[in-house]
Amino acid sequence: MHHRTVGDLMTRPVVQASRDMPFKELVALLAESDVTAVPVVDGSGRPIGVVSEGDLLRKSSGRADPSGLLPVPRLEAWERAKAEGARAEELMSAPVVCARPEWTVVEAARVMSDRGVKRLPVVDETGKLLGIVSRGDLLRVFLRHDDAIRDEIERDLLLRTLRLAPSAVTVDVTEGEVTLDGSVEARSLVPVIVRLCLGVDGVVSVTEHIAYGTDDTGGSALAA
Repeated sequence: MHHRTVGDLMTRPVVQASRDMPFKELVALLAESDVTAVPVVDGSGRPIGVVSEGDLLRKSSGRADPSGLLPVPRLEAWERAKAEGARAEELMSAPVVCARPEWTVVEAARVMSDRGVKRLPVVDETGKLLGIVSRGDLLRVFLRHDDAIRDEIERDLLLRTLRLAPSAVTVDVTEGEVTLDGSVEARSLVPVIVRLCLGVDGVVSVTEHIAYGTDDTGGSALAA
């Protein structure tokens, strides 16, 4: 089975900023490029941070309310430094969390979740910027057509990988939700089939109604 990687899904070329780009140029860059964040790169093209709309908005949120209705915000030292920053390297979030192009969607999604970030600059083996992948890019795998998902499960998974006869298990896919019906020789094969189906790009869920001839798991002998 072929799984799309970060390299397949990332956006390139990348809108990027130099470390000395002024605040107003950063605002204009985001607006003109229709993006919400850009990586900041050093002179060698290696990302050193990311500047987002949230980073730039601290310039306004850190100030006193002109109407006097809101109290002056209490800022941590790092928040005040960003609010007072004027260049990309003073405004960016750092250190930057990067991905590699060979990563799977699962790897990238877990890093985003664990590190609480919405996007990952993608770098090569030398650390140079190749592209950028966002949460929206990763979700594109779920736009895959049902027919393509069904064909991959039937052809690559059941027939070529597990060597099952085409009539053994039937596959139905609706909006990415997979339903399996049929029978196999051994009970231990059922969770293997389910696990492999869940690994197919675009699969949302798997429901199985698979009978078995022999219980080889050591559990109760419930022959189908």
